[in-house]
Amino acid sequence: MSLDGFIAGPKGEYDWIIPDPSYDFGALWNQFDTLLMGRRTYEVAVTRFDSIEKMGKKVVVVSTTLDPAQHPGVKILRSDLARAIAALKTQPGKDIWLMGGGVLFRSLLDAGLVDTVELAVIPVLLGSGVPLLPPGLRRPLKLLEHKPYPNGTISLIYAAAPQSAPNSPTPARKTKESKSAPARKSPKTKKRKP
Repeated sequence: MSLDGFIAGPKGEYDWIIPDPSYDFGALWNQFDTLLMGRRTYEVAVTRFDSIEKMGKKVVVVSTTLDPAQHPGVKILRSDLARAIAALKTQPGKDIWLMGGGVLFRSLLDAGLVDTVELAVIPVLLGSGVPLLPPGLRRPLKLLEHKPYPNGTISLIYAAAPQSAPNSPTPARKTKESKSAPARKSPKTKKRKP
């Protein structure tokens, strides 16, 4: 995210995100077997990867407008998001990466479904754009790790304080929200390993 709290410019642009060659994006990518994203992030991802199969991950898209028949190999969630994601987190596997979209991030954060928040603060002031999060519930975070990069980017990793409903099943996987990692801009969700 930019130093002034935006994850994209006013027109959705992210050309201001400066990749740092010392950041190991491959190691980050290998933590996940599932990508969770909103429709707009999905549409950008498809153009970058040419096809879902090239992503090498299970892809789950939250959308009320995408036609599942037009997107084979993609699980499309239209409703009851909190329950669907809670169920996904109980399945064995690697972590889930919540990619892109402050609104989706906010809804999962407010539902207590985000375990880790990873931010990369890029040294730029955009002045306006898409905010990291829309208004919502207060959520305490605990700093787990921070790391500066040569290009001035600072990586921050926080644990989200647990919020679970009584008698809810223990998740098998974690959900990570990650915004603007040094080599890219995207949120993460995490699942726990079996």
